[in-house]
Amino acid sequence: MAELIVQARWLVTGVQDRHTPIGIDDGAVLSRDGTIVATGLLDEMKRLAPTATVKTYPDHVMLPGFVNSHHHVGMTPLQLGSPDYALELWFAGRMPARRIDLYLDTLYSAFEMIASGVTTVQHIHGWMPGGYDAIHGAATKVLDAYRSIGMRASYCYAVREQNRLVYEDDETFCAKLPSPLGEELSAYLKAQAMPFSDFLKLFDQLTAENQGQRLTRIQLAPANLHWCSDESLVALHEKATAANVPMHMHLLETAYQKEYARRRTGKTAVRHLHDLGVLSPRMTLGHSVWMTQEDVDIAAQTGTCICHNCSSNFRLRSGIAPLNAFEKKGMTVGMGLDEAGINDDRDMLQELRLVLRAHRVPGMDDDDVPSCPQVLKMATESGAKTTAFGETIGKLEAGRGFDAVLLNWKTATYPFQDPDIPMLDAVMQRAKTNAVDAVFIDGEVVYADGRFTNIDRDAVLNEIADVLAKPRTPDEISRRNLGRAVFPHVKAFYDGYIGDGPVQPFYRQSSSV
Repeated sequence: MAELIVQARWLVTGVQDRHTPIGIDDGAVLSRDGTIVATGLLDEMKRLAPTATVKTYPDHVMLPGFVNSHHHVGMTPLQLGSPDYALELWFAGRMPARRIDLYLDTLYSAFEMIASGVTTVQHIHGWMPGGYDAIHGAATKVLDAYRSIGMRASYCYAVREQNRLVYEDDETFCAKLPSPLGEELSAYLKAQAMPFSDFLKLFDQLTAENQGQRLTRIQLAPANLHWCSDESLVALHEKATAANVPMHMHLLETAYQKEYARRRTGKTAVRHLHDLGVLSPRMTLGHSVWMTQEDVDIAAQTGTCICHNCSSNFRLRSGIAPLNAFEKKGMTVGMGLDEAGINDDRDMLQELRLVLRAHRVPGMDDDDVPSCPQVLKMATESGAKTTAFGETIGKLEAGRGFDAVLLNWKTATYPFQDPDIPMLDAVMQRAKTNAVDAVFIDGEVVYADGRFTNIDRDAVLNEIADVLAKPRTPDEISRRNLGRAVFPHVKAFYDGYIGDGPVQPFYRQSSSV
C-alpha cells in the first residue's frame, strides 16, 4: 500500500459555516492509495504510518482541491475567433471555430485548471457534428486526456434534440431564411442531430468502459429546457435515478431563456421542471441567473443544486445570479468557469475573488454578502456534490480522496500581511497562480514547481500552435461563411422577443432616481 503524509503550515480541511473554516495549524494529511486515512499533527500521522513517505510544506496553506463544476472546451471561443456576443448570438458566432484534436484541446484547459488548484472538473461535452461512432470517439479522447494528466473528471454528453440555433424549431427557422442559406443551415444543424436513444446508449457504453477507473466518472446532462422535450427530461431523470448518477442542466442563463419557458409552458422554467418531477439533489442547474423568488424557493425545497458561473455571466451579458438569495436558503451552490474565466483562461483563484466581489450589495451586514469560507465551500465541497464524485471528494477528511492544493504563503502575501487578517481571507484574496506550488490528485503529485508530472506541457502547446498555424480547411472556410451569413438572421429573430414589462431585481446596485 502506498502511504503518504503531507504536512503544511496551515491545513484547511473544510468549512464549518459561512464564517468558519475548519483548520489545523501545522496540520498533516495521511493518505493510503489515494484515500485519506486521517488528519492531525505530523507526529500523530507518523505514528499511524511510520513507513509513509513524508512531504512537508512549512510555508504553505493546504486547501481541498478546487472543483470546476461547469466546463466545456479547451481552446477558448475567443482564441478560436468568437467575440463575446450575447449568448443567443454567440452560438452563431461560434460556427466558424477552428477544429483541434480533442485530446490536445482537453489537455490545454486541464493545464490551466490544475495550475490554479482545480483537481476535479465537470466536463459537459456536446455540440458536435457526426454520428454515434464519431461522438463516442470524441468522448473517449476527452476522457483519455484527463486520465493521462491525472485529473478527476465527471463527464457527460449534453442531450440536444431541438432548437439548436435559436429558440424555435430548426426547420421552421431555416424555412424563413433565403435560399440557399436556409438549406445550408438545415444541413449543418442536421449533422448535429442524434436520436435520443443514442444519447442513452452513449451513457451506457461510456459507463461500462469506465468501470475500474478512479479518476473519471460518467453522468447525464439534459442541455437546457429549449434543447429537450418534456418526454426526454422525464426519461433522463428516470435513467439517472436508476443508474444513481447526477444530472447537470443549463437553465435560465439569460432573460431570453426565461421568456422562452413562459412561451412554451405558461410558467417559469423551474416550476415546469418541478411539475415534471425532475428536480432533486440529483439535479444541478447551471447559471440560474433569471430565477424568480418562487423558483429559488422551489429549488431550495427540492434540494436542487446550483452551479454559479460568474465570469461567463458577465462576459455574455447574461446577468448576475442571485447568489445571496441562494445562500440565505442554504442551497448547495458550486462554482464553474464555463468556457473561460474573466481573463480568458481557467484560473479558479481569480474566480474565487470575482464571486466574492460581484455580490457585495450595498449595506453594512456581513451576512448579506459572500464570505471567504462560503466561497471556498462553493469551490470545493459544494462543487463536488454537483458531480458524480459527490461526497467522496471536496474535503480533506478521512474516507475522501486526497485532492489538495498547496499555496505558498510567502509568494501570495509578500512583502507583508498583517496577522490580524484571518489566514483564509488573506490567501483567498491575494493568492495568484504563481503561489500554487503543488497539486495532489488521488494522492499523486500531478503539478509541482510549475511543471506537470505526467504530461509535457510545452510539447502539447507546440503541437496545438503548429496545427492552428495552418490555413483554414475548406470545411472551416465553409462554416465561417455560413456563420457570417446566418448571424444577422439570428439577431433579427430576437427582435422584440422580450417585452418591456416591469422588473424587480434581486440586487439594488445603483439607482437612476
